[in-house]
Amino acid sequence: MPPDADEFAPDFISRRVFPKVDQALMSGILGLRFDVYCQEFGFLPASAYPDSRETDEHDSTAAHFCALDRRHALAGYVRLVPADSGGRFPFQQHCPDLFNGTVLPKATEAGEISRLMVCQRYRRRRGDTIAGVTLSTQAMPKMERRNDSPQITLSMFRQMYLHSVHSGIQYWYAAMERSLARALARLGFTFVAIGPATDYYGPVAPYVADLRELEGAVGRVNPALLRWLSGENGCVKEESNQVTAKEPCASNRIGDA
Repeated sequence: MPPDADEFAPDFISRRVFPKVDQALMSGILGLRFDVYCQEFGFLPASAYPDSRETDEHDSTAAHFCALDRRHALAGYVRLVPADSGGRFPFQQHCPDLFNGTVLPKATEAGEISRLMVCQRYRRRRGDTIAGVTLSTQAMPKMERRNDSPQITLSMFRQMYLHSVHSGIQYWYAAMERSLARALARLGFTFVAIGPATDYYGPVAPYVADLRELEGAVGRVNPALLRWLSGENGCVKEESNQVTAKEPCASNRIGDA
């Protein structure tokens, strides 16, 4: 019997956010980003955002995704940033050095994961990262209500994956800590380091994931997860609904650009 559409994230629903249409929801997301990057971690100066909404030059071109819980409260957020007009990604500004022999894919076929965050109330287990995955050495965790954070991350990655497939994006970049890359790999999302670590709000390195290789790896280890990611078990649309969601949230050092 095939799994239903909610098998891997039964308590959350993720969707794409269209800033011009979903104005209330996007305002809440920007407020959360301000709380995290300016107030909680001090990554950015709060004085630069007098309206308490953190935004930057990438928001106008990025694809935005969020996760909502059953109360329609914001549970997580991530965006996928395309290359700029010069064919460069944010990580190249902060992690300019790459390993010898590294050949980057066409800029039009890639996107950079940025501002990945899961609300603190959903990070309950010891070892859970702020990005919503655990740093434990265990295999993929069982999706239990007491361990919601992997559900949130998987749910948002599902939407981001579907968007990428539909948009011709075959590669994901991310600037992140090594421990987070290992944790994501245990969830089925394997990233390969393409450069050394640099001090950018802590030690982060540039990574890339080939979605075709990801599909093959996930399909071999967990075919049900691949079917779920591909939307084969339910209709997944990039729909738009007016939802207001603003609650305390926190972010990890992935795509801080």
